[in-house]
Parts: sequence; structure tokens; C-alpha cells
Amino acid sequence: MKQMEEKILREGQVLPGDILKVGSFLNQNIDTEFLGQMAKEFARLFADDGINKVLTIEASGIAIAAAVGMEMGVPVLFAKKHRTSNVDGNTYSAVVHSFTHNEDYNVVVSSDYLTSADRVLLVDDFLANGQALNGLMELCRQAGAEVGGIAIAIEKCFSGAGDRLRAQGMHVESLALIESMTENEVIFRS
Repeated sequence: MKQMEEKILREGQVLPGDILKVGSFLNQNIDTEFLGQMAKEFARLFADDGINKVLTIEASGIAIAAAVGMEMGVPVLFAKKHRTSNVDGNTYSAVVHSFTHNEDYNVVVSSDYLTSADRVLLVDDFLANGQALNGLMELCRQAGAEVGGIAIAIEKCFSGAGDRLRAQGMHVESLALIESMTENEVIFRS
């Protein structure tokens, strides 16, 4: 998606540790018009995949997932990073390591909301090392749900996670694919 690349070049900032700051439009201050364009593109890319639910991890993926779910006309579920009193009964859980925070989370979803009847689109803002997606796929495995696709706003191709998922036969679509980035330059995969 050319518009995503342009936004990254115009508004993004590369920080030490391969961190791309896009808080001005994606994951803190959300450009809602642009979010709608992203959702339309994801809905188009996954229109033929039989998706009946969108799944993400709190927090930055929720806005994207909600917009995609509205565009596709399907429910949106998010995995909580901590078990809370309002997630009771049977749950599925997986350990996820956060690249950004360098912390492990035990993400959970209620078995009431993720079932073997679901064909799921996994949605997230970034794909770096793939840990969040591995956790979401594990939740789907526990529920007997099928992963129908993976929708990513920005993929850091230099980590290799997206290519590994594609090699496993997963339908992965990223709106911007970054080959490399330095403080002064971001190079996109063509």
C-alpha cells in the first residue's frame, strides 16, 4: 500500500533497536481516515478467505482489528495481556514475548469467544519477530479455530518472520514491507 509507505517516510521515526515510531498516525494518535483506507484494503485482500472473525492482541492492534472487522462485517476478538476478573471460565492462553517492551505476557481469550467454528484473520500493527502471531496461532490451535490469514500494517522483513509464515503456506498481507531501516533511511521491499 503506497499510502502506508508514504506515511512512514513522512511521519515515521526510526529509533535505536530497530524500533519504528509511528505513533503520530497508527498506534497512539490514530489517523481515522487512513485507518479506514487500511481496513478497506485488508477487506479486499482477504475477501475470498472465508473469514468470520478477526483476532488481535491488546493494545495497538485493537484499532486496526476493529476497523477491519467493521469493514468485513465480522466480530473482533482481542487477546488480553493479563487474566482479569472479567475473563472467567475456560480460557485459552499462550506466552508471547513483546519485542517492543522486551517482556513476556500470558495472553488469554475466553473459550466462549473463540471456537472450532471460527476461520480467523489475525491482525496486528507490526510483524517483527513473529512472537505475537505465534501466540495468536497457538490460541487458535487450542480452540480448534482455523487461521485464514494474517493482516499486518507494517512488516519488518529483515527479521524474516513474515517470509517464514508464507513458506508455511500462510496467507500474509502487509501494507508496508520494510527491507531495512536506519536513522536516516527506510528501504521498502518492491
